[in-house]
Amino acid sequence: MLMHKIIKSKSEMKVNNNILSLIGNTPLIRLDKIVKGFTGNYFTKFEAFNPGHSNKDRIALHIIEEAEKSGLLNPGDTIIETTSGNTGFSLAMVSLIKGYECILAVSSKSSKDKIDMLHAMGAMVYVCPANVSAEDPRSYYQVAKKLHSEIKDSVYINQYFNHLNLEAHYKSTGPEIWQQTQGKITHLVASSGTGGTISGCAKYLKEQNPDIEIIGVDAYGSVLKKYHETGELDTNEIYPYRIEGLGKNLIPSATDFEAIDTFIKVTDEDSAHTAREVTRKEGLFVGYTSGAAMQAVKQLNKKNKFKDDSLVVIIFPDHGSRYMSKIYSDDWMNEQGFFDTTNQEAPNKIEYI
Repeated sequence: MLMHKIIKSKSEMKVNNNILSLIGNTPLIRLDKIVKGFTGNYFTKFEAFNPGHSNKDRIALHIIEEAEKSGLLNPGDTIIETTSGNTGFSLAMVSLIKGYECILAVSSKSSKDKIDMLHAMGAMVYVCPANVSAEDPRSYYQVAKKLHSEIKDSVYINQYFNHLNLEAHYKSTGPEIWQQTQGKITHLVASSGTGGTISGCAKYLKEQNPDIEIIGVDAYGSVLKKYHETGELDTNEIYPYRIEGLGKNLIPSATDFEAIDTFIKVTDEDSAHTAREVTRKEGLFVGYTSGAAMQAVKQLNKKNKFKDDSLVVIIFPDHGSRYMSKIYSDDWMNEQGFFDTTNQEAPNKIEYI
Protein backbone atom coordinates (compact mmCIF):
# COMPACT_ATOMS: atom_id res chain seq x y z
CA MET A 1 0.00 0.00 0.00
CA LEU A 2 1.39 3.39 -1.02
CA MET A 3 1.68 5.91 1.75
CA HIS A 4 1.72 9.65 1.14
CA LYS A 5 4.36 11.54 3.02
CA ILE A 6 2.81 14.07 5.39
CA ILE A 7 4.58 17.40 5.53
CA LYS A 8 4.82 18.14 9.24
CA SER A 9 6.41 21.55 9.14
CA LYS A 10 6.71 24.47 6.80
CA SER A 11 10.51 24.15 6.87
CA GLU A 12 10.27 20.87 4.93
CA MET A 13 8.47 22.47 1.98
CA LYS A 14 10.52 23.34 -1.05
CA VAL A 15 8.49 25.95 -2.89
CA ASN A 16 8.97 29.13 -4.89
CA ASN A 17 7.01 32.14 -3.74
CA ASN A 18 6.30 33.12 -7.33
CA ILE A 19 7.53 32.52 -10.86
CA LEU A 20 10.10 35.34 -10.70
CA SER A 21 12.33 33.30 -8.38
CA LEU A 22 12.89 30.86 -11.26
CA ILE A 23 14.64 33.44 -13.44
CA GLY A 24 18.28 32.64 -14.23
CA ASN A 25 20.52 29.62 -13.54
CA THR A 26 19.65 28.18 -16.94
CA PRO A 27 21.45 24.98 -18.03
CA LEU A 28 24.52 24.61 -20.20
CA ILE A 29 23.84 21.77 -22.65
CA ARG A 30 26.36 19.94 -24.82
CA LEU A 31 25.54 19.96 -28.54
CA ASP A 32 26.08 16.68 -30.34
CA LYS A 33 24.50 15.83 -33.69
CA ILE A 34 24.37 19.29 -35.23
CA VAL A 35 28.11 19.76 -34.66
CA LYS A 36 29.13 16.29 -35.80
CA GLY A 37 32.48 16.57 -37.60
CA PHE A 38 33.14 20.08 -36.29
CA THR A 39 36.46 20.97 -34.70
CA GLY A 40 36.08 21.89 -31.03
CA ASN A 41 33.55 21.39 -28.24
CA TYR A 42 30.16 23.08 -28.35
CA PHE A 43 27.61 23.95 -25.69
CA THR A 44 24.48 26.06 -25.57
CA LYS A 45 23.38 28.34 -22.78
CA PHE A 46 19.72 27.39 -23.09
CA GLU A 47 17.76 30.49 -22.06
CA ALA A 48 14.37 28.97 -22.87
CA PHE A 49 14.55 27.45 -19.38
CA ASN A 50 13.72 30.85 -17.90
CA PRO A 51 10.04 30.93 -16.82
CA GLY A 52 9.21 33.42 -19.58
CA HIS A 53 11.08 31.20 -22.06
CA SER A 54 13.76 33.77 -22.97
CA ASN A 55 16.86 35.56 -21.75
CA LYS A 56 14.80 38.76 -21.51
CA ASP A 57 13.39 37.62 -18.17
CA ARG A 58 16.74 38.59 -16.70
CA ILE A 59 16.64 42.22 -17.83
CA ALA A 60 12.93 42.68 -17.13
CA LEU A 61 13.30 41.70 -13.49
CA HIS A 62 16.60 43.53 -12.98
CA ILE A 63 15.51 46.82 -14.55
CA ILE A 64 12.15 46.85 -12.76
CA GLU A 65 13.68 46.07 -9.37
CA GLU A 66 16.34 48.74 -9.82
CA ALA A 67 13.60 51.24 -10.74
CA GLU A 68 11.73 50.27 -7.57
CA LYS A 69 14.84 50.72 -5.42
CA SER A 70 15.49 54.17 -6.86
CA GLY A 71 11.89 55.30 -6.34
CA LEU A 72 11.34 55.72 -10.07
CA LEU A 73 8.65 53.01 -10.09
CA ASN A 74 5.84 52.97 -7.57
CA PRO A 75 2.73 50.80 -7.00
CA GLY A 76 0.11 51.30 -9.69
CA ASP A 77 2.53 52.83 -12.20
CA THR A 78 2.64 51.86 -15.89
CA ILE A 79 5.59 50.18 -17.59
CA ILE A 80 6.14 51.05 -21.26
CA GLU A 81 8.56 49.42 -23.64
CA THR A 82 9.65 48.93 -27.23
CA THR A 83 10.00 45.23 -28.06
CA SER A 84 10.20 42.60 -30.76
CA GLY A 85 8.26 40.37 -28.37
CA ASN A 86 10.48 38.61 -25.86
CA THR A 87 11.27 41.60 -23.65
CA GLY A 88 7.61 42.55 -23.80
CA PHE A 89 6.52 39.11 -22.61
CA SER A 90 9.01 39.19 -19.74
CA LEU A 91 7.94 42.69 -18.72
CA ALA A 92 4.28 41.71 -18.88
CA MET A 93 5.01 38.67 -16.69
CA VAL A 94 6.93 40.69 -14.10
CA SER A 95 4.29 43.44 -14.19
CA LEU A 96 1.53 40.92 -13.46
CA ILE A 97 3.33 39.62 -10.39
CA LYS A 98 4.29 43.05 -9.09
CA GLY A 99 1.03 44.84 -9.90
CA TYR A 100 1.98 47.25 -12.69
CA GLU A 101 0.17 48.07 -15.92
CA CYS A 102 2.17 47.17 -19.04
CA ILE A 103 1.99 48.83 -22.45
CA LEU A 104 4.11 47.56 -25.33
CA ALA A 105 5.00 48.98 -28.75
CA VAL A 106 5.76 45.95 -30.92
CA SER A 107 7.29 45.62 -34.37
CA SER A 108 4.95 44.19 -37.01
CA LYS A 109 7.82 41.82 -37.85
CA SER A 110 7.15 40.01 -34.58
CA SER A 111 5.39 36.69 -35.01
CA LYS A 112 1.65 36.49 -34.43
CA ASP A 113 2.47 33.97 -31.72
CA LYS A 114 4.46 36.58 -29.79
CA ILE A 115 1.80 39.25 -30.17
CA ASP A 116 -0.94 36.88 -29.01
CA MET A 117 1.19 35.89 -26.02
CA LEU A 118 1.63 39.53 -25.00
CA HIS A 119 -2.12 40.02 -25.13
CA ALA A 120 -2.66 36.84 -23.13
CA MET A 121 -0.33 38.17 -20.42
CA GLY A 122 -2.52 41.24 -19.99
CA ALA A 123 -0.41 43.81 -21.82
CA MET A 124 -1.80 46.58 -23.99
CA VAL A 125 -0.14 46.09 -27.36
CA TYR A 126 0.50 48.62 -30.15
CA VAL A 127 1.70 46.93 -33.35
CA CYS A 128 3.91 49.29 -35.35
CA PRO A 129 5.27 48.98 -38.92
CA ALA A 130 8.67 47.32 -39.02
CA ASN A 131 10.10 48.75 -42.21
CA VAL A 132 10.26 52.42 -41.28
CA SER A 133 13.17 54.47 -39.96
CA ALA A 134 13.78 54.76 -36.23
CA GLU A 135 12.82 58.45 -36.44
CA ASP A 136 9.49 57.80 -38.15
CA PRO A 137 6.62 58.67 -35.76
CA ARG A 138 5.07 55.27 -36.59
CA SER A 139 8.17 53.32 -35.51
CA TYR A 140 7.89 51.38 -32.30
CA TYR A 141 10.63 53.54 -30.78
CA GLN A 142 8.68 56.74 -31.34
CA VAL A 143 5.31 55.24 -30.39
CA ALA A 144 6.70 54.11 -27.03
CA LYS A 145 8.22 57.55 -26.38
CA LYS A 146 4.91 59.24 -27.24
CA LEU A 147 2.96 56.95 -24.92
CA HIS A 148 5.44 57.64 -22.12
CA SER A 149 5.03 61.40 -22.57
CA GLU A 150 1.24 61.12 -22.48
CA ILE A 151 0.71 58.65 -19.63
CA LYS A 152 1.16 59.94 -16.11
CA ASP A 153 3.22 57.83 -13.70
CA SER A 154 4.75 55.74 -16.48
CA VAL A 155 8.26 54.37 -16.76
CA TYR A 156 9.87 53.77 -20.16
CA ILE A 157 12.24 50.79 -19.90
CA ASN A 158 14.13 51.79 -23.09
CA GLN A 159 16.20 48.60 -23.28
CA TYR A 160 18.25 49.79 -26.26
CA PHE A 161 19.68 52.70 -24.28
CA ASN A 162 19.52 51.41 -20.73
CA HIS A 163 22.82 50.37 -19.11
CA LEU A 164 20.87 48.09 -16.76
CA ASN A 165 20.24 45.83 -19.76
CA LEU A 166 23.94 45.09 -19.93
CA GLU A 167 24.29 45.01 -16.15
CA ALA A 168 21.67 42.27 -15.78
CA HIS A 169 23.77 39.87 -17.86
CA TYR A 170 27.03 41.04 -16.28
CA LYS A 171 25.61 40.02 -12.91
CA SER A 172 23.91 36.78 -13.95
CA THR A 173 24.48 35.20 -17.36
CA GLY A 174 28.20 35.91 -17.58
CA PRO A 175 29.04 34.48 -14.13
CA GLU A 176 26.84 31.44 -14.80
CA ILE A 177 28.70 30.64 -18.02
CA TRP A 178 32.08 31.07 -16.32
CA GLN A 179 31.10 28.76 -13.46
CA GLN A 180 29.40 26.16 -15.65
CA THR A 181 32.46 25.84 -17.92
CA GLN A 182 34.84 25.98 -14.92
CA GLY A 183 36.55 28.87 -16.64
CA LYS A 184 37.42 26.80 -19.70
CA ILE A 185 35.34 28.77 -22.21
CA THR A 186 37.37 30.02 -25.19
CA HIS A 187 34.63 31.50 -27.39
CA LEU A 188 31.21 33.03 -26.80
CA VAL A 189 28.80 33.30 -29.74
CA ALA A 190 25.70 35.41 -29.20
CA SER A 191 23.23 37.29 -31.34
CA SER A 192 23.24 41.06 -30.94
CA GLY A 193 20.05 43.13 -30.95
CA THR A 194 19.96 45.56 -28.06
CA GLY A 195 23.41 44.16 -27.28
CA GLY A 196 22.74 43.72 -23.57
CA THR A 197 23.22 39.96 -23.49
CA ILE A 198 26.45 39.76 -25.46
CA SER A 199 27.93 42.91 -23.88
CA GLY A 200 27.15 41.98 -20.28
CA CYS A 201 28.49 38.46 -20.74
CA ALA A 202 31.54 39.77 -22.58
CA LYS A 203 32.38 42.29 -19.88
CA TYR A 204 32.28 39.68 -17.14
CA LEU A 205 34.06 36.92 -19.07
CA LYS A 206 36.87 39.16 -20.28
CA GLU A 207 37.46 40.32 -16.71
CA GLN A 208 38.10 36.67 -15.86
CA ASN A 209 40.12 35.90 -19.00
CA PRO A 210 40.78 38.59 -21.62
CA ASP A 211 41.69 35.92 -24.19
CA ILE A 212 38.08 34.69 -24.46
CA GLU A 213 36.84 35.63 -27.92
CA ILE A 214 33.43 37.27 -28.14
CA ILE A 215 31.65 36.80 -31.47
CA GLY A 216 28.51 38.80 -32.24
CA VAL A 217 25.90 37.64 -34.74
CA ASP A 218 24.27 40.24 -36.98
CA ALA A 219 21.67 40.10 -39.74
CA TYR A 220 21.97 41.24 -43.34
CA GLY A 221 19.96 44.47 -43.40
CA SER A 222 21.39 45.58 -40.04
CA VAL A 223 24.08 48.18 -39.33
CA LEU A 224 25.86 46.62 -36.33
CA LYS A 225 28.71 44.72 -38.01
CA LYS A 226 29.85 47.65 -40.13
CA TYR A 227 29.53 50.07 -37.23
CA HIS A 228 31.73 47.79 -35.14
CA GLU A 229 34.36 47.77 -37.89
CA THR A 230 34.26 51.43 -38.94
CA GLY A 231 32.58 53.42 -36.17
CA GLU A 232 30.13 54.79 -38.70
CA LEU A 233 26.40 54.17 -39.08
CA ASP A 234 25.88 53.40 -42.77
CA THR A 235 22.19 53.78 -43.64
CA ASN A 236 22.88 52.10 -46.98
CA GLU A 237 23.23 48.86 -45.00
CA ILE A 238 19.60 49.03 -43.89
CA TYR A 239 16.92 47.00 -45.64
CA PRO A 240 14.05 44.75 -44.48
CA TYR A 241 14.86 41.34 -43.04
CA ARG A 242 12.82 38.70 -41.24
CA ILE A 243 14.81 37.58 -38.17
CA GLU A 244 13.32 38.99 -34.96
CA GLY A 245 15.40 40.34 -32.10
CA LEU A 246 18.63 40.40 -34.09
CA GLY A 247 20.41 43.37 -35.63
CA LYS A 248 19.33 47.01 -35.65
CA ASN A 249 18.76 50.06 -37.83
CA LEU A 250 20.26 52.26 -35.10
CA ILE A 251 23.16 52.02 -32.66
CA PRO A 252 22.05 50.94 -29.17
CA SER A 253 24.09 52.37 -26.31
CA ALA A 254 23.39 49.12 -24.45
CA THR A 255 25.92 47.51 -26.81
CA ASP A 256 29.54 47.68 -25.66
CA PHE A 257 31.23 47.35 -29.04
CA GLU A 258 34.70 47.38 -27.47
CA ALA A 259 33.93 44.16 -25.58
CA ILE A 260 32.99 42.34 -28.80
CA ASP A 261 35.88 41.02 -30.88
CA THR A 262 34.12 40.43 -34.17
CA PHE A 263 30.73 40.21 -35.86
CA ILE A 264 29.47 37.73 -38.43
CA LYS A 265 26.34 38.14 -40.56
CA VAL A 266 23.76 35.47 -41.31
CA THR A 267 20.81 35.32 -43.68
CA ASP A 268 17.11 34.96 -42.88
CA GLU A 269 16.86 31.73 -44.85
CA ASP A 270 19.91 29.98 -43.39
CA SER A 271 18.92 30.96 -39.86
CA ALA A 272 15.39 29.61 -40.29
CA HIS A 273 16.61 26.26 -41.60
CA THR A 274 19.27 25.99 -38.91
CA ALA A 275 16.73 26.62 -36.14
CA ARG A 276 14.64 23.76 -37.50
CA GLU A 277 17.79 21.62 -37.74
CA VAL A 278 18.68 22.27 -34.09
CA THR A 279 15.18 21.24 -33.08
CA ARG A 280 15.20 18.02 -35.10
CA LYS A 281 18.75 16.96 -34.30
CA GLU A 282 19.16 18.05 -30.68
CA GLY A 283 15.57 18.01 -29.41
CA LEU A 284 15.98 21.62 -28.32
CA PHE A 285 12.97 23.61 -29.51
CA VAL A 286 14.69 26.90 -30.36
CA GLY A 287 13.66 30.25 -31.79
CA TYR A 288 14.70 32.15 -34.91
CA THR A 289 17.56 34.01 -33.23
CA SER A 290 18.92 30.78 -31.79
CA GLY A 291 19.01 29.45 -35.34
CA ALA A 292 20.97 32.55 -36.34
CA ALA A 293 23.54 31.97 -33.60
CA MET A 294 23.98 28.32 -34.60
CA GLN A 295 24.21 29.30 -38.26
CA ALA A 296 27.05 31.67 -37.39
CA VAL A 297 28.90 28.77 -35.74
CA LYS A 298 28.43 26.62 -38.84
CA GLN A 299 29.90 29.40 -41.00
CA LEU A 300 32.82 29.90 -38.62
CA ASN A 301 33.55 26.19 -38.55
CA LYS A 302 33.83 26.17 -42.34
CA LYS A 303 36.42 28.94 -42.00
CA ASN A 304 38.41 26.76 -39.53
CA LYS A 305 37.83 29.26 -36.75
CA PHE A 306 37.98 26.75 -33.92
CA LYS A 307 40.64 24.35 -32.64
CA ASP A 308 40.40 20.89 -31.08
CA ASP A 309 40.56 22.34 -27.57
CA SER A 310 38.12 25.21 -28.23
CA LEU A 311 35.18 25.38 -25.83
CA VAL A 312 32.46 27.31 -27.61
CA VAL A 313 29.35 28.53 -25.78
CA ILE A 314 26.43 29.57 -27.97
CA ILE A 315 23.56 31.47 -26.41
CA PHE A 316 20.16 30.21 -27.55
CA PRO A 317 17.99 33.09 -26.33
CA ASP A 318 14.41 31.86 -26.65
CA HIS A 319 11.93 29.05 -27.29
CA GLY A 320 10.59 27.79 -30.61
CA SER A 321 6.94 28.01 -29.50
CA ARG A 322 7.05 31.71 -30.33
CA TYR A 323 7.62 30.99 -34.00
CA MET A 324 4.96 28.43 -34.82
CA SER A 325 3.39 30.73 -37.42
CA LYS A 326 6.80 31.53 -38.92
CA ILE A 327 9.84 29.28 -39.14
CA TYR A 328 7.98 26.20 -37.90
CA SER A 329 5.19 26.72 -40.40
CA ASP A 330 5.88 24.97 -43.71
CA ASP A 331 3.41 27.35 -45.35
CA TRP A 332 5.33 30.40 -44.12
CA MET A 333 8.65 28.90 -45.17
CA ASN A 334 7.23 28.26 -48.64
CA GLU A 335 5.84 31.80 -48.86
CA GLN A 336 9.30 33.19 -48.11
CA GLY A 337 10.84 31.00 -50.81
CA PHE A 338 12.89 29.13 -48.21
CA PHE A 339 12.13 25.69 -49.70
CA ASP A 340 13.94 26.34 -52.95
CA THR A 341 16.49 24.72 -55.24
CA THR A 342 19.38 25.51 -52.88
CA ASN A 343 17.71 24.32 -49.70
CA GLN A 344 15.10 21.64 -50.26
CA GLU A 345 14.45 20.55 -46.69
CA ALA A 346 11.55 18.15 -46.91
CA PRO A 347 8.68 19.41 -44.78
CA ASN A 348 6.95 16.87 -42.60
CA LYS A 349 3.56 15.74 -43.83
CA ILE A 350 0.61 15.68 -41.51
CA GLU A 351 -2.00 13.09 -42.32
CA TYR A 352 -5.52 13.14 -40.89
CA ILE A 353 -7.29 9.81 -40.51
